[in-house]
Amino acid sequence: MSLANANIGIVGAGIMGRLLAWQLAKLGNAVTLFDKDTINLGAKNGIAAAYTAAGMLSPISEADSAEEEIVEMGLHALTLWPQIVADLNGAGQSTSDDSYSEQKNKVDFQQRGSLVLSHPNDFADLENFRMRVSRLSAAQGKLSRLSASQISEIEPELGEKFNDATFIQGESWLSPPAVLQTLAEQLSELPCTFIENTEVSALTSERVCSGNQHWDFDQVIDCRGLGAKPDMKQLRGVRGETIMLHAPDVKIKHLVRLMHPRYRIYIVPRCNDVYVIGATQIESDSLAPITVRSSLELLSAAYSVHSGFAEASIIDSRVNCRPALPDNLPQIFNDDGLMRINGLFRHGFLLAPALAEQAISILSGQQDVLPRSHGLRL
Repeated sequence: MSLANANIGIVGAGIMGRLLAWQLAKLGNAVTLFDKDTINLGAKNGIAAAYTAAGMLSPISEADSAEEEIVEMGLHALTLWPQIVADLNGAGQSTSDDSYSEQKNKVDFQQRGSLVLSHPNDFADLENFRMRVSRLSAAQGKLSRLSASQISEIEPELGEKFNDATFIQGESWLSPPAVLQTLAEQLSELPCTFIENTEVSALTSERVCSGNQHWDFDQVIDCRGLGAKPDMKQLRGVRGETIMLHAPDVKIKHLVRLMHPRYRIYIVPRCNDVYVIGATQIESDSLAPITVRSSLELLSAAYSVHSGFAEASIIDSRVNCRPALPDNLPQIFNDDGLMRINGLFRHGFLLAPALAEQAISILSGQQDVLPRSHGLRL
């Protein structure tokens, strides 16, 4: 298919659907973006799993628990995000200068690196993390072991409590709500039509149906995540929970991961003294409110990193389910007129640019793909 003046329908306005719609529309295609929620929400948050994400772009930190394919794809995507952010910010070219980040950064994109910490009782976990990750060729030159004085140099408020840490250069993060909103705003100025608050009942080659209505396209792309489960029975939901805090007494500048007996807890700084605390990965598709156990573990872990979190205000807690395939790897399934992109699991923001690049390559005929029944393993 020629990716010029094609009529493309994309179902699902999470990060995968929006980013792909944005890139295809910029190439001159007429895009129609469907979602069961409102797409241009302004300051409000939608129901997509992408709104619950912490927005970490940290493939090396994930390497001790993620599949090798995820790490490789994530490292490639990490090189794509700066230019995407520059385009979203209207800067024209990427930069990591702090003054740029503070003054022009609509999506709160930071490239300060990750700091991996542990309390004394979990020091063995930190050592094991270092050993596993240091074996990666991609990690060479990006890992540094920090002493207490070195921790104090980059995080003055943490050096007295922690005397050993691993710093990972180049890892980044952004604000998912801001990215989603900025994409919606730019899509509204491109050849893109929003069909919102519409539950899609069926997808076929070149056709999208909702009740008695249908729309015909040159190409249909399914980015519904768990919404595609009726057509992809192998999908499962993996529950995640996050807590957002306003903590003016905390001045952490780096993405922090803390070793924990059950899972890695992360602290993600956002602008205006806001921090996102999360970690949970529960094999459940329940969307019930956050549990007491998770709340206690997340908040006590944050407090154990920095006592200033004791006086923080809880702004919000969110629960959502990430779409995962049996092997926890993303796939692109492709057939004439119908493509499905799914299984991004807990790596949606990290992997979306690489998957969009791959999808566009397939659609433009630059890459051969396997039949839809097998899918394309990335």
